[in-house]
Amino acid sequence: MAVAARRDTRMTVAEFRLWAEPRPDEERWELIDGIALLMSPPTGRHQRIVMNLGRRLDELAERRGCNALPGLGVLSAAMDDFAPIADIVVTFGPLGQDGYTSAPLLLAEVLSPSTMGLDRGRKTDFYRSVPSLRTFLIVSQDEVRVEAWRRTEAGSWTVDARYRDDSLDLPELGGAVPVGALYTGLPL
Repeated sequence: MAVAARRDTRMTVAEFRLWAEPRPDEERWELIDGIALLMSPPTGRHQRIVMNLGRRLDELAERRGCNALPGLGVLSAAMDDFAPIADIVVTFGPLGQDGYTSAPLLLAEVLSPSTMGLDRGRKTDFYRSVPSLRTFLIVSQDEVRVEAWRRTEAGSWTVDARYRDDSLDLPELGGAVPVGALYTGLPL
């Protein structure tokens, strides 16, 4: 998703949420480094991957009492100037009513050319600061490739790439997802 507009006043998450609340529903804003960024609509290719991945994750998540949802904002007490919207978030327990979670178990970002640097840079740093997060997926649009960032027992992170014929093991959900299935309906 491309960054379409900026609001140039730096805000905390609390200020951002108050500011964003009266905005029209069709506007999707995220807070990055204290700056509100308007997200442009995703491409059909991006959405196809999100839907394929979301369906697979939700099947696994439901068995564990979790929910896999698109477009939730993610919060972390460690960074009060960030409230990014992840493409898919898996949470445990009841659904919140405000569109945000501070307790994701797993989340995924589908790379877009216009946001690739942000997704691989500041967002990755932010997501790694969320204590509950166990796995963070970076999914490519232009090749059949998924990077799985995983938190170790010691609290450090490992990264492992998976390709078309590989299976993406998700122990926190008690299952796996075939990587090639995420690209069903796309010419790759």
